[in-house]
Amino acid sequence: MIEYFFELSPDDRREALEQVRAQTGRPTHLLEKDVWVVWTLRALFESPLAADLTLKGGTSLSKVYKIIDRFSEDVDLTYDIRKLIADMIGGDGCLPVSRSQADKWTKAVRHRLPEWLKANVQPVIERSLARERLDANTELGGKNSDKLLVHYPALAQGTGYVRPVVALEFGGRATGEPHQVLPVVCDMDGHLPEVSFPTASPQVMSVARTFWEKATAAHVYCAQGRIRSERYARHWHDLAAMARSPHFTGIMMDRAVAATVARHKSFFFIEKDVNDTVIDYAPAIQGHLRIVPEGLAREALAEDYAAMLADEVMAGGALAFDPLMRACAEVEARVNEAAE
Repeated sequence: MIEYFFELSPDDRREALEQVRAQTGRPTHLLEKDVWVVWTLRALFESPLAADLTLKGGTSLSKVYKIIDRFSEDVDLTYDIRKLIADMIGGDGCLPVSRSQADKWTKAVRHRLPEWLKANVQPVIERSLARERLDANTELGGKNSDKLLVHYPALAQGTGYVRPVVALEFGGRATGEPHQVLPVVCDMDGHLPEVSFPTASPQVMSVARTFWEKATAAHVYCAQGRIRSERYARHWHDLAAMARSPHFTGIMMDRAVAATVARHKSFFFIEKDVNDTVIDYAPAIQGHLRIVPEGLAREALAEDYAAMLADEVMAGGALAFDPLMRACAEVEARVNEAAE
């Protein structure tokens, strides 16, 4: 008889985690969190919210496209801007006509997104928790209250780098397109024939858009020469992994997506370089991408990457930092050559 993971006793769940750890080498705390991530995705994408949500970022690369062998601890999602501020946009347009209009849209998004999360997303998750009688709780979090945190009772512990909380981080300044619905399963799926696990079918952002969003973020980091936050090194790991994947040729050929990301960021993610000059995203997609940092910025990135490795977030023999930087230098060269 097949039993559902969350219907097992805590001791049996703990034993299941240990059995799969022995089979795969994956740490038990990451296996456990992965189950909660997929459960949360199922709750979201089986709800009426699904049509206007897009899964993106590292979770899409690891769980859907199988490009990276890294545990993605936060779940990045986009809520369609055309729904969030429909009264301000009008029609199907998704980009402002000026920076002043972009500022107005951004202020509206920051104001409305937390309200939307509290009124719509939080009830969906809480109803699903109650329906399955799961002992977890939710709260809004993040600097701008743009995250929904699902705290679960952990049966396994790591170093503390990965916490027992599923952080759903929402953006509301894009459409999430191009995207498509694709399946997601737990990492434990198939390893214990007598146990079933949650599955999900989220709407997922294209690999090409994910690449250019991460590449332009790395480009900004290099131009500014400073680390933005902890857990930032993952972008370089992901860029190198995408370059090794069968998707990379298509990514480099998809100039339309690259241009869309550059235009979008020029309105909504205005950044200044180390000389206090506004960063122009257009050169980054036209042969002048820069993703390999230097000096103190490189040192800070190396420290953040070491912290990720220490908690076994990377699986399958992750590159050491210096080889990773060499791989990223090759990515930079290939992308720039393809744009010429």
